[in-house]
Amino acid sequence: MNIPTLNISSELAKLWPETRLGCLVYEAQVKPDCAEVWEQTNLLLPALRTTLEKTPLADMPNLGEARAAYKAFGKDPGRFRISSEALYRRIRQNKDLYHINSVVDTNNLVSLETGFSLGSYDLDMIGPNVIFRLGTEGEVYAGIGKSDINLHRMPLLADEHGAFGSPTSDSTRGMITDRTRHVLTVIYSFSSSEKFNQALLCAQNRFSTLIAPSHFSMFTVDGTA
Repeated sequence: MNIPTLNISSELAKLWPETRLGCLVYEAQVKPDCAEVWEQTNLLLPALRTTLEKTPLADMPNLGEARAAYKAFGKDPGRFRISSEALYRRIRQNKDLYHINSVVDTNNLVSLETGFSLGSYDLDMIGPNVIFRLGTEGEVYAGIGKSDINLHRMPLLADEHGAFGSPTSDSTRGMITDRTRHVLTVIYSFSSSEKFNQALLCAQNRFSTLIAPSHFSMFTVDGTA
């Protein structure tokens, strides 16, 4: 299993120096459902619903920083929300969370716990050199369960074939399926190093326990790299 090289573009880092990526690389058998993930999610939801009833979304952990970062990049955070905010909105509206598969559902659990957006990608579908950069004018991709997403000024992951993921919504190219064996999971952070490190520990614990991966490794990238 090849571990990709990830970098953050100088343009993006200059606009938001607190940009950080937490990267987990592992082998796993993707299951259509995972009872342990939903057991932990259901334990979390009652207290989270109570918090969301009395807390503005902008004051939820790490959402305010992500919104401010999007504004700095030139992307409207009211139209293009990070995935963790979208999850919180579903809970506030008393909508059920989607059941996707064991990896994606674990992503969502960590997002709910930390407020950070996470994305997981099939390593066999992406190239070895990945950059976190801003989308260019006219750049789009087909989102998972969505029509084409306007990527102009969006913070996104791209390889030599183009963009494949973002904190808002991922493309179909790198999506996790039941055929996926090698996974890259990314924590997108626009917050302080202390908050980021707490989320990284949470993700490490959840994925190592619930996914039980093999050949597990972890590394971080920040805006000064």
